[in-house]
Amino acid sequence: MKETLLVVVIITALAFDFTNGFHDTANAVAASISTRAMPPRIAVTFSAILNFVGAFISLKVATTIASGIVATSATTTTVVFAALLGAIAWNLVTWWLGLPSSSSHALIGGLVGAAWAASGAGAIQGTGILDKVIVPAVLSPTLAFVVAWASIILAYRVIGRRRPGVVTRGFKLGQVLSSGVLSLSHGTNDGQKTMGVITLALVAEGSISRSHVHVPTWVIIASASAIAFGTYAGGWRIIKTTGMRIIKMDPSQGFAAQSAGAAAILAASHYGFPISTTHVINGGVMGAGAAKRLSAVRWGVAGNIIVAWMLTLPAAAAMSAGAWALTRALGGGMTGSLVLFVVGLLGLLAVALTRRMRSGPVPVAQS
Repeated sequence: MKETLLVVVIITALAFDFTNGFHDTANAVAASISTRAMPPRIAVTFSAILNFVGAFISLKVATTIASGIVATSATTTTVVFAALLGAIAWNLVTWWLGLPSSSSHALIGGLVGAAWAASGAGAIQGTGILDKVIVPAVLSPTLAFVVAWASIILAYRVIGRRRPGVVTRGFKLGQVLSSGVLSLSHGTNDGQKTMGVITLALVAEGSISRSHVHVPTWVIIASASAIAFGTYAGGWRIIKTTGMRIIKMDPSQGFAAQSAGAAAILAASHYGFPISTTHVINGGVMGAGAAKRLSAVRWGVAGNIIVAWMLTLPAAAAMSAGAWALTRALGGGMTGSLVLFVVGLLGLLAVALTRRMRSGPVPVAQS
């Protein structure tokens, strides 16, 4: 029975990884698609491959998720399952609304909510959340905003008198490179979060010692594959918001936003901070737009995104706490988890069918 529940948790974790991929595709490709630096399908394929590769570069973020957010002693497979359900639910809600919220914070909020509901506030590692989640969440998009803003100011001064055609072609080529680095960095950060959650489940089930937490190779491969397939599926609603609704982007702005975002994410991955890649790239987009003129940024859209960011941690925590309570009400442990798993699977199939029926043409850049 324990093995069956573990399999259910692993499948749910990979389903979350898939939603993370299509939800966060916009982070890496929206700017390139918006400026026509790359065709949409080529852009997402390119991003999917590099997301897969990036997930193998470092395991520091996976270790943080597995042991730095909630106490491993308070973690059970049911808690991990409830955390994943809450994170998936919030990802789907924000995807449906076209809001580029944070899958990372949805997962972290899910872990906090489920662990709190199961074991109380003592299960939460407050210092770890403050140091490795809250502070980086504030600093990373701010840094991306400032770097993108400064890059655009410098770029306009350097290229101001050069021929527009040559400059545009140069920045589009630069966008291909910066989009690739951004996708790679996305894999090093977001690709590892599901690895950490599956590792938590293996620790709770007893397959991995609590005193020697490590990420098995098969977990790395499975998680990298799931986020890559999700990226290939493409989250076109969010791509439109990030690439077209915040600012009307030109290639130089796209290059600056992507480069600033990639630098911030790689730095965070190096230190094991599970930051929101969504926060970072949208901070870069806003900075690139504001450098041209403040009115270039559609601050109403930006405000909606910021509200979604602020709601993600508590909303995902509440959903996960509710999911844990439901498993208890439905019999607890294996029985409750299986019932919710089946219901959730049917819900995902319904969303997928609705998405197929309502999907419009692939977004293209504004003229």
